Amino acid sequence: MRAIWLYEFGGPEVLTVGDAAEPIAGPGQVLVEAAFVNVSFSETAFRATGRGPFPGAPPLIPGYGAGGVVVSVGAGVEPALAGQRVVGGTRGRGAYAERVALDAAGVVPVPDGLELDSAVALFGDGRTATSLVRTAAVRRGERVLVEAAAGGVGTLLVQLARAAGATVLAAASGGRKLALARELGADIAVDYRVPGWTEQAGAVDVVFDSVGGDVARGAFGLLRTGGRMVSFGRASGHDAELDQAAARAAGIALLSMSMPTPEEFHADVEYALGEGAAGRLRAVIGQRFPFERVADAHAAIEARETVGRTLLELP
Repeated sequence: MRAIWLYEFGGPEVLTVGDAAEPIAGPGQVLVEAAFVNVSFSETAFRATGRGPFPGAPPLIPGYGAGGVVVSVGAGVEPALAGQRVVGGTRGRGAYAERVALDAAGVVPVPDGLELDSAVALFGDGRTATSLVRTAAVRRGERVLVEAAAGGVGTLLVQLARAAGATVLAAASGGRKLALARELGADIAVDYRVPGWTEQAGAVDVVFDSVGGDVARGAFGLLRTGGRMVSFGRASGHDAELDQAAARAAGIALLSMSMPTPEEFHADVEYALGEGAAGRLRAVIGQRFPFERVADAHAAIEARETVGRTLLELP
């Protein structure tokens, strides 16, 4: 089968399409014929530096999330899964391939009424956004600031915070991204590259921080007493380096997502897929690349040219 190999760390060009051994569904696994594969910012960072949530040494096949049809099941797996559309994740390796062996306990069937590409986009981002909103305990009437609001998780946070009854402030870069945030329900959209952007935003109760650096510090300064800031990324390449003592003195909670149990992970994915199938949560797929153009997908993400989720498509 075809797969995308990483033989050395470096620029997008180090990703190479080549042959790989056919995977099999071992005990407790299913074999999925992939139709769509997620491409994430964290995967571009790993490709470039070797650092990330799933470290490893080349040569390897990267990739975490994929979706397709189950073509075979291993021992101990319910035979009825064969033929079903599912989404699932690897342990950080192996998803950039035509066929992927996944743990059956971790795959989630795609509900009727939801397209497979949307399900793949919601698999990681929807679970993350659902968990973040729960962690922050967003309440009706609060003002919520979403950083990188045009990204995969950000677009969903805008929608979920709005559905919770909050006033949503979207921070993004450039007119295209600000327009998308407004389309998704943001009440106010500000460009965080423009000096004085925090004055446009005003005081808030919750910050979802995925950028870090100066943007995170600016957002922190907007929090009212009793506010909550949930940090879950550092797209700027820099940590927020917030003043913990100042936060405590101001009655501000600095939060992070806890590692979910397998049951929580599964429930959050099911919830996101269900909301997508019901039309209440829209997965924004901003760009699609043929499988062979994985290097272009990585380059586009690194150049900050993307919105929403980026997918690789397999024929």
